Amino acid sequence: MTNDTHSKTLGYLLWIFGFTGAHRFYYGKPVTGTIWFFTLGLLGIGWIIDLFLIPSMDREADTRFVGGDNNYSLAWLLLTFLGIFGVHRMYIGKWLTGILYLLTGGVFLLGVLYDFWTLNAQISERNFRSKAPA
Repeated sequence: MTNDTHSKTLGYLLWIFGFTGAHRFYYGKPVTGTIWFFTLGLLGIGWIIDLFLIPSMDREADTRFVGGDNNYSLAWLLLTFLGIFGVHRMYIGKWLTGILYLLTGGVFLLGVLYDFWTLNAQISERNFRSKAPA
C-alpha cells in the first residue's frame, strides 16, 4: 500500500503558477519555493524544468509526509485561496489560530507566509498523532 499524500494533478495545476513557487511549497520545498517566488521560477528556466520534475517531487513528498485524516491537497487549496481567513488552520483542527487569522488577515499575512513554509509538517504531525494509539 502506498502513502499517497500529495496529488500530481494539484501539483501540475499549481505548476501553472509555478513561477511563484506554488508547486514547490506544496511538495515541501519551501527554500526553492521562495527562490522561485523571488526569481520568477529562475527566470522561467527552472519553471519549465519542473514540468518534468513534478512526478519525482510527488513521490518524494509521498515518502516524507504522513497520510491520514487531514488531506494535504485540500489543506493547500484552502491555504492558497483562503489563507488570510484561517480556513486551512480550522480544517486541521487549529481553531484558535484559525480564528486569530480570520480576525487579523492571517496575522497581517505573516502567518500565511509561515504556513506556506510549514503546512506539510503541520499536517504530517496531526496525521501522525491521530494514528498513535491512545
